[in-house]
Amino acid sequence: MAFLQVENIQKSFGDTSVLKDISFTMEQGEVLSMIGSSGSGKTTLLRCLNFLERPDGGRILMGDEVLFDADDKHTLRESEIRKKRLHFGLVFQNFNLFPQYTALQNVMLARELLAREQPDYKDNKRLIRQEIQQQAEALLIQMGLKDKMQHYPHQLSGGQCQRVAIARALNLHPDILCFDEPTSALDPELTGEVLKVIRELADKDTTMIIVTHEMSFARDVASKVIFMDDGNICEMGTPQQVFENPQQERTRQFLNNYTSNNL
Repeated sequence: MAFLQVENIQKSFGDTSVLKDISFTMEQGEVLSMIGSSGSGKTTLLRCLNFLERPDGGRILMGDEVLFDADDKHTLRESEIRKKRLHFGLVFQNFNLFPQYTALQNVMLARELLAREQPDYKDNKRLIRQEIQQQAEALLIQMGLKDKMQHYPHQLSGGQCQRVAIARALNLHPDILCFDEPTSALDPELTGEVLKVIRELADKDTTMIIVTHEMSFARDVASKVIFMDDGNICEMGTPQQVFENPQQERTRQFLNNYTSNNL
């Protein structure tokens, strides 16, 4: 049984069909890269997996647990969605850090809010918060930000802000870490430092889904590549299959256009 199963996901906004019967599977430890033109549905698919958007049809399963079934009202309850969202950590394009909090506070915040819902929180508040802080500090050190923990977002570079955002997502211990164009808001000289962090996570067998326009990065790091076009999965395979021997004409056109525009 696959670690993640996405079955027949559909999503429309008004009369516009954005996702059309999307299906794929992932195994634990895989890195899945999604490529395609802007507007092809990649970001919407990530948001559906993270339950920031509710699909109109289909199912999402983690192992044998049904996280979402459009035909099962129990899985549509907000209380259920909120818990299941924790399976997917999402790193946004534009960081989405709270400007009034330091890097350390940004990483700790979501864990603290969840901890407050535990029945023993009031009795063990100091110890729980100490543990959350220690884990957040360890993640920021892992991201190369040991000396930036008390800095506010406006005091950090774009690359540093994105690394804080990655640490924040990791601090929730998601089953799958999702990236939505993690370098699109960065200057070219800062892109490398974020891609280096993601490569290191891949080397540690972190299960990840990465929406990216960085074709060389997708080719080098991904276990599986999905090319999306007009709300459909047009092609899926290993990086070698998709980049070196694409079967669909639309895939070949996209890759040729990308190559021509980046010469």
